[in-house]
Amino acid sequence: MQAIRVMTYHVHRCRGGDGRSDPERIAEVIRQVAPDLVALQDVNSAEDRSQLAYLAAQLGMQSFGQDRVGDNALLSLVPLKGVQEYRLARGGCCQRADIDIAGQRLYLYNLRLDSGFYRYRQQVRALFGPELLGRHSSQCPQLVIGDFAEPLAAALLFNWPGTMRRTPTPFWSATYPARLPLFDRDRGYMRGGLRILDCSVLHSSLAREASTHLPVSFTVQIADPRHYLRLGGLKNRRMEIAPG
Repeated sequence: MQAIRVMTYHVHRCRGGDGRSDPERIAEVIRQVAPDLVALQDVNSAEDRSQLAYLAAQLGMQSFGQDRVGDNALLSLVPLKGVQEYRLARGGCCQRADIDIAGQRLYLYNLRLDSGFYRYRQQVRALFGPELLGRHSSQCPQLVIGDFAEPLAAALLFNWPGTMRRTPTPFWSATYPARLPLFDRDRGYMRGGLRILDCSVLHSSLAREASTHLPVSFTVQIADPRHYLRLGGLKNRRMEIAPG
């Protein structure tokens, strides 16, 4: 079964912890992971609205997004369908796309939530509303990745339904702040027949300087939905009709 590598990366408008804006550093961090698809958060600055276009050109990937300041966007080497953007309440945003993996459909959500308890609660309600997760709750597998913002608000307010589960994480999954990561703001949740074969946080020296967040990558595979009949031992060496 085919698997793809998906990366989530809050690029902080390509501004690193040293205060310097440098899209090439972000591009090089992405090259270090070599993903098939990148979910970007907070791309494009007021001074440079071409950051997304620059990253797409440097990486040879197709971009899905606008030139708005601080937007979500996708960079992909795999075909995407039905890409849509949703504004959640009070500053949050979500981008949805359909991915076909070996003929099977995966719903991907690129999420960025905002800090603050009241805003956070409203954004989570919108996320589970009929236009997003509520709409596709019983259909294809889903993967929600991105920046889940304030850790305390997430712990108290972000209660997923029982069908949603946290993706496997490495032993040290903190991603923020990048220079000394203490909080796992950047992570993923999934629903349906998905397998996460690998999950890792990139801790390279360049990643710690390029943005205020560290990137997280997932190797994703859709589980085979077919069921196979388990046969008992054959009575002799001659060919027989299998039961069922």
